[in-house]
Amino acid sequence: MAAIANPAGREADGKARRKKVPLSSHGGWSPPGERPDPVELVASQDTDRVQALVAIRHGRMAESPFAFYRGAAKIMASDLSGTPASGLQAQLCGDAHLANFGSYASPERRQVFDVTDFDETLPGPWEWDLKRLATSFVLAGRDNEFDDDHTRKAAVHSVAAYRRAMTQFADARTLDIWYSQLSMNRIQNALPTKKDRKFVAKSAKKAHSKNHLRALAKLAERVGGEYRIKSQPPLLLPLRDLAYLGSSFDPDGLRRAVEETLASYRSTLADNRMLLLERFQVVDVALKVVGVGSVGTRCLIVLFEGRDQDDPLFLQMKQATNSVLEEHLPKSRYSEHGRRVVEGQRLMQASSDVFLGWTSESLTGHAYYWRQFRDMKGSANVAAMNPGQLRSYAGVCGWTLAHAHARSGDPIAIAGYLGTGDVFDQALRDFAFSYADQNDRDFHSFQRAIESGRVSAEQG
Repeated sequence: MAAIANPAGREADGKARRKKVPLSSHGGWSPPGERPDPVELVASQDTDRVQALVAIRHGRMAESPFAFYRGAAKIMASDLSGTPASGLQAQLCGDAHLANFGSYASPERRQVFDVTDFDETLPGPWEWDLKRLATSFVLAGRDNEFDDDHTRKAAVHSVAAYRRAMTQFADARTLDIWYSQLSMNRIQNALPTKKDRKFVAKSAKKAHSKNHLRALAKLAERVGGEYRIKSQPPLLLPLRDLAYLGSSFDPDGLRRAVEETLASYRSTLADNRMLLLERFQVVDVALKVVGVGSVGTRCLIVLFEGRDQDDPLFLQMKQATNSVLEEHLPKSRYSEHGRRVVEGQRLMQASSDVFLGWTSESLTGHAYYWRQFRDMKGSANVAAMNPGQLRSYAGVCGWTLAHAHARSGDPIAIAGYLGTGDVFDQALRDFAFSYADQNDRDFHSFQRAIESGRVSAEQG
């Protein structure tokens, strides 16, 4: 306890680590001589996925180098395991690219901004998350056809914002760090131009309209006086239409699995939220394709009904698999992957979904976690950003990641290691550009594998 209560000692510890692992050592990237085949690493994740959907995952990854990067967390985890690290730990997102940040509704119904994807979460070197974030801004800048100077500024700004925020958290009271929160109004008000504030306000308004009633109108239809989820194969498949995926899928068995899983899931909620959920009953269940890296994992949406048909609740039941970090870091303290995801999310986010919970293996033999579906969820339209807006967004993501790490790690020691200069910022700039080049090479290898028939892909 004495070490925890001694800020000077913790800062000194961070500074001392600079001598063992210099800030400049984080710069650049060169693949090791025996680097695993990136195509094999991607394919290795397909074994336990719904095989009829695997080609869709590959097709989405083949759209661009940035799309490939979004699905290549396993490749980068392998590469990061050989890079320098200060030895300071935090709860990692594990897949902290810029598209895994966004807005959603807090329990108080305020739009907040935070990290939003935790499938790969695990304690580990905080540098890994930041390197993945900075590289994603290089790839996004290239995807938007920005010149190297603008792309460089965005990548550097994400790291500088992280460093400055960590310095602020190092000087903050413990509870102030824990309760700190980034609202969409705060982001909007901090922007320098009216054009930028209008850009963010438009995105926030669109996200605010994403509620359960809107989801009902978009995803369900009334049949025989009752609502049921629409069939839009292969991206949205009600259990009644699972024959589309082949005879190995048993709709009745999956329905039983959902009901069994639901009972287990309820027990992971606080009593007040368990009571709230008990006021809803299951109406319909469907398999839904989401994201890029998650395509092929078992992701279900469950339509519930409260007092009547105009009182809907949509929950997402998502398969929790091994973290891509687990091959390179100590195993999670939690034996259930659903709990690993949920506990990591609760630790990193300032506000978490009231329906966030998990379940152990069900009749399907898989673990799941639960959360609300489309509850004011919004993501940045990066493709529509100009260079200045991308740079501003980089700052927001950098601050957000620093806050997540400060909640779970030691902000004083990390800030002590980073220092107040820009040496680390410039080192990660060099890493991000070098690794983006590596990602491009991996992407072209993946494309050639598709062209040769080694990898199946369904595009469009």
